[in-house]
Amino acid sequence: MLNRVFLIGRLVKDPTITYLPSGTPVVEFTIAYNRRFRNQEGQWQEETHFFEVKAYGKSAEDWGTRFSKGYMVLVEGRLAQEKWEREGKTFSRVRVIADSVKLVSRPKGAEPTEEEETLSSIEEELRKVQEEPPEEEDIPF
Repeated sequence: MLNRVFLIGRLVKDPTITYLPSGTPVVEFTIAYNRRFRNQEGQWQEETHFFEVKAYGKSAEDWGTRFSKGYMVLVEGRLAQEKWEREGKTFSRVRVIADSVKLVSRPKGAEPTEEEETLSSIEEELRKVQEEPPEEEDIPF
């Protein structure tokens, strides 16, 4: 059976990081996706959908510190249904268990992280090296 989901959306609030008794980090956040469509009268309408995301492990802890409210991310993972009972009533919800979270864009005015600045400067140096013609060297033989 196939259970794979890819979503792009904006974080609606800062991620929450907690730890299991084993010490494993757990990050939880919600992303919002806006869907535009034409209604029966031909008018454009927009509806917003919210998706709860949960991830485990060292990567999850990293995502929880790198991303914050307003960041647009690509989430890759699987769907999982959680069930619980309270006061004799059964509840359930479906959420995304993320395997990968990648930055799509930062909110306007957000400063790049130190890691993003380092990557950007490395990419710039690589571009310079690729654009410069190679120098001919004298081979001593």
